[in-house]
Amino acid sequence: MRILIILLLVFTAYSKEFINTQLILNVEKKYNRFAKNRFNALNRLLKRLEKKDELTKLQEVNDFFNSVGYGEDIDIYKVNDYWATPFEFLAKDKGDCEDYVIAKYLVLKYLGVSSEKMFLTYVRVKDLDRAHMVLSYYKTSTSEPLILDSIRRIIFPASKRKDLKPIYNFNPNILKNGKKTSAHKKWDNLIKNFRENKI
Repeated sequence: MRILIILLLVFTAYSKEFINTQLILNVEKKYNRFAKNRFNALNRLLKRLEKKDELTKLQEVNDFFNSVGYGEDIDIYKVNDYWATPFEFLAKDKGDCEDYVIAKYLVLKYLGVSSEKMFLTYVRVKDLDRAHMVLSYYKTSTSEPLILDSIRRIIFPASKRKDLKPIYNFNPNILKNGKKTSAHKKWDNLIKNFRENKI
């Protein structure tokens, strides 16, 4: 009996839909049918990628979210810094660099890519006087990371991104010295909104 319960829990954890029917209905009601179509397109992508290799998942998820338009938080949410859920990002069809990274991270995690391989990385972009965020993927703990970025759409190893200067790596599952940073606090709020299907 105990084994059956464990198997049911494992199955439930892996079979839960990333986007459910009610969420799609809510998106269409609040936004429009074009927003609904974007959610349906993501569902089709997730289905297609279920059994694909990890590199294919990285490439296709990167491509999918890079097709969303760029927008500043102040214009979209009327605040200087807001971490949007993938659902808000996709419904509004725009977001800033953090929103691309968060959407890619959560979708790849859903597709079975270990969260321990993925880091939200603050960088400086050459010739730009502001911070930027990319998703860094480490195949192993000693591998050179691959960079998933919204500025350059092709995934490159970090050594090929001479235009980026790393500042800070953040993994939602790893606490620095057992303490939460401001990034972790933002992440906790984001995950609360994500679990509530905020759009």
